[in-house]
Amino acid sequence: MLSRLFLRYLGIDYSGAATARTGLTGIRVYQTTPGHPPIEIRPPSGHWSRDALAAWLAYTLADGAPTLVGIDHGLSFPSNYFQHHGLEKNWRSFLADFHTHWPTDQANTTVRELRPNNLRTGEPRWRRQPEKRCAAKSVFHFDVPGSVATSTHAGLPWIHQLTRQLPAVHYWPFDGWAPTKGKSVLTEAYPALCSKLYPQECRTPDQHDAYSLARWFEELDQKCQLANLFQPALAPEEREIANHEGWILGVE
Repeated sequence: MLSRLFLRYLGIDYSGAATARTGLTGIRVYQTTPGHPPIEIRPPSGHWSRDALAAWLAYTLADGAPTLVGIDHGLSFPSNYFQHHGLEKNWRSFLADFHTHWPTDQANTTVRELRPNNLRTGEPRWRRQPEKRCAAKSVFHFDVPGSVATSTHAGLPWIHQLTRQLPAVHYWPFDGWAPTKGKSVLTEAYPALCSKLYPQECRTPDQHDAYSLARWFEELDQKCQLANLFQPALAPEEREIANHEGWILGVE
């Protein structure tokens, strides 16, 4: 137990559908703790909305228990986007600028409504380094199977909110590549890296993705292998780019 980095592990499969207050079957949350199987966490209303999930995360992480949160949407954009729009290569500045142009946390706003003629857009061919390494789709590749574009554009304003509500949380890798032991960490995760390790049983695909992330994190930490994921093999120039583009936990 003493060698563990965390005492709680959360896997979140996200959805950018509808509005921030719409309950969505595509948002699933699984939690596990050392020695226990992952369990699904569901709100009293039955299905998570994005605003309810953000409020629950803020409340849960505020208790101080070291927690690893893996969320299935992009936490930043490719370098092409920063260059094209003349943005400072600073993640928190990026979040603030993004929220100005994509206020998808507003009650009656959808990503689809904000897409036409938006001043902060990107090209589907623009991909971040980790997306290229694991053959994941671009955060700008909308309207295709397996797309994370809508969920990313819907989720980033809530990440912006959490950074202000929970400044003590380590937002990886933007706050550094080696999290301080005893702190909670929020990171981008990609269920395809681990979902095939476990039988799906009676879970839906969204449930299984969240379940697999939580279980994978806990098992790696139990084996003292989780710390390795926070140090991917990157050349110095790749790491410099990833400081503002971000990284996907588990991509080598």
